[in-house]
Amino acid sequence: MTWEQWVSIIALVLALGSVVVGVIVLRHIRARGAKVPSLGESTERSDDAQDGPPAFVVNPIKTPDPERFRTTATQICRELGLAEPLWFTTTATDPGLGQAEQALEQGASVVVAAGGDGTVRAVATALAGSGVPMGLVPMGTGNLLARNVDLPVEGTQALIQTALTGVDHPMDVGWIRARELLSAEEAQARGAIGDVEAAQVRAASGQDPKAADDDGPAGSAQKQPPDALTRRGEHLFLVMGGIGFDAAMVAGADDNLKARMGWFAYFVAGMRHLHGRKIRVQMQIGDAPWHQLRLRTLLFANCGRLPGGMVLFPDAEINDGWLDVAAIDTRQGILGWASLFGKVVLQGIGFRRDLPGSPSSITFWRGRDIHVRLQRPGPLQVDGDLIGEAQSLSVRVDHNALIVRIRS
Repeated sequence: MTWEQWVSIIALVLALGSVVVGVIVLRHIRARGAKVPSLGESTERSDDAQDGPPAFVVNPIKTPDPERFRTTATQICRELGLAEPLWFTTTATDPGLGQAEQALEQGASVVVAAGGDGTVRAVATALAGSGVPMGLVPMGTGNLLARNVDLPVEGTQALIQTALTGVDHPMDVGWIRARELLSAEEAQARGAIGDVEAAQVRAASGQDPKAADDDGPAGSAQKQPPDALTRRGEHLFLVMGGIGFDAAMVAGADDNLKARMGWFAYFVAGMRHLHGRKIRVQMQIGDAPWHQLRLRTLLFANCGRLPGGMVLFPDAEINDGWLDVAAIDTRQGILGWASLFGKVVLQGIGFRRDLPGSPSSITFWRGRDIHVRLQRPGPLQVDGDLIGEAQSLSVRVDHNALIVRIRS
């Protein structure tokens, strides 16, 4: 065999060894019952808020049996002595934002998001700054916020009861303003995203995924961005947003595969992008000097836990008024990715030492305002939703803007 083949074999063996070690460590994390950092003090509920009816915003695609779910929720409300719940279902043209706004107009005491991460983001966009709490009944693939506030992702009755009677805690939200944001068709024409990814962008904007955009390109402040959940030209995220490999992985995750395999579908999608090109970006945090970076992905996080018990941002806290930023890079092909996986897994148990000569790196920063310029437009994701292709963007944190209801 040639030396290249020997190197490939050695790298593969090391990668498999890293996966085995990762599985063992993940079991250790679960055995320890790793908890997310405390959300701190709960908020007091006003009498007016307690008097209003609860409201449910339900994604019928994610709900196995919508009618049974409604019957269960209504029965629990009666048993708790609450008013008849307001009921809203998401549609192809409105993923939950308009429904949550209607709930607020009708005096809802709590708005429960029942669906995936997209439904949660839609409801949160309406509730941010309102003082009305958001309950969670996670039914999606990632269920990222639920994992980060230590809610179980199964057990419908218990989740409904928590959403209706749990403890209210304030949490931060992140906002991304993407400038020079391209539509699905423009990004597709440039070769940055494929047919599947373009359909996902159209679906996120409430368009027919199979139809082309006849309204011209989406753009900056003067044009409507392709994300139907935009507020003041900004896109809300509760967990994290990112550009580079992270966004490509989100874009490449097949919906049918996600339905069958859950969050592991993102891992499968990521495998197809392991040899993708790096991106060059300039980043400024606050008023500090600009950083010149060449990397695989750049992430902005409000909280740090991923599916599978992994902790990507060990210092991130959901209500500390800061965003955590990570510049992630790998070298030496699959060996670098195996090294990166090992680092992320070990962070979950508190080991963060970077060994000399490591083929992977994770560099962390913290800030309240982040500005990024890309050498060329790249796909951008927020909480698992691909929202288009951007050349520059600004990210900010909104401290304690949302109240989330969790277990006591």
